[in-house]
Amino acid sequence: MKYAILLYDGMADLPCPALGGKTPMELAKKPYLDRLAARGEVGMVRTVPKGLPPGSDIANMSVLGFDPAVYYTGRSPLEAVSMGVSMEDSDLVLRCNLVTLSDEENYEQRVMADYCGGDISTEEASQLIDALQAELGDKNCAFYAGIAYRHCLIIKNGDSNLGELVPPHDISGRIIAPHLCRHPNAQRLLEFMTRSVEILEKHPVNLARVARGHLPANAIWLWGEGRRPSLPSFYGKYALRGSVISAVDLLKGIGILAEMNTPHVEGATGYIDTNFAGKAQAAIEQWRGGQDLVFMHFEAPDECGHRGEAQNKIRSIELLDELVLPPLLEYLEGQEDYKIMVLPDHPTPLTTKTHSEEPVPYVIYQKSASRRSGVSCLTEKTAMETGIFREVGHELMGDFLGM
Repeated sequence: MKYAILLYDGMADLPCPALGGKTPMELAKKPYLDRLAARGEVGMVRTVPKGLPPGSDIANMSVLGFDPAVYYTGRSPLEAVSMGVSMEDSDLVLRCNLVTLSDEENYEQRVMADYCGGDISTEEASQLIDALQAELGDKNCAFYAGIAYRHCLIIKNGDSNLGELVPPHDISGRIIAPHLCRHPNAQRLLEFMTRSVEILEKHPVNLARVARGHLPANAIWLWGEGRRPSLPSFYGKYALRGSVISAVDLLKGIGILAEMNTPHVEGATGYIDTNFAGKAQAAIEQWRGGQDLVFMHFEAPDECGHRGEAQNKIRSIELLDELVLPPLLEYLEGQEDYKIMVLPDHPTPLTTKTHSEEPVPYVIYQKSASRRSGVSCLTEKTAMETGIFREVGHELMGDFLGM
């Protein structure tokens, strides 16, 4: 038996006025996914436990079968693990986004113009993080470069009682002043964010970006604090050899902690321009190498939702159907039996441009147990119409594996 899980990050949505009251899932042409839905189990699952924030960290941990209420220690530590950062139990870890702020003289009156620094490349970002480390880092504080706009800050013996640190993707297009953390323990973080503008605005990387007509990554935004995490082995929990294929450090970190394979895919970006076909081929190579289960994570629908890009969100779903599902299913159909599950981790509605906590639609299909589901496609509406609802998200993995 081979197992495939395809996580379409942020795919679920709400009826959108710009789409005639439809959702991207309803408008996307996705015959392969809809064929699975017609012959499998379709329902809704709550991936974000009540009382926890609807982040990709919590939701993906839940889908992978780990109870976030037990194992979640913050988003940034999971990313730091993927970056190879060594952490002590007393270290405070924060996500350090490279962002684009508007150019008002007063820092607090600036607007969050782009939470991902104008799609800055990893190579450019690394130079900016190096500059921040040279100016702001010391023996108790260090900046570490990650992928694209996603980086980490480690503070030795840092106090995690900081108040609310708002994610930058939640305040796109807004003045930052109301969203800056005023907690006394966060004063140093605010100083880092303020000083980052002085360091980054005139950096050669950003001057070159502006000259090419690109947005500058002219500031940092700190959030997603946490402590060193730990997870049980996926193999120890399920007696299956598992792999995680993703472009983002968050998912790679979860995979590393769970002792799963995390292969690198050249050209995997986390955007709609990612190497979809390469990720599909990487999954097939993992199965051929003896892995039982491959968890594939695709960030593109989520990024499009955060930006309010309706047509791109639709297109990202279609690209998954065109470039990922056909080669995967061709390989899997050649096996004696297989099971595949497709779902988002959480909704990222175009109308709000941020995550929400509502349950999400899913489909589970097994080659040897094909059946009529009663629906002809996978959408938020058809999944609710089946009446199947799973309240405890972290139990879905065990059910999917038949345990």
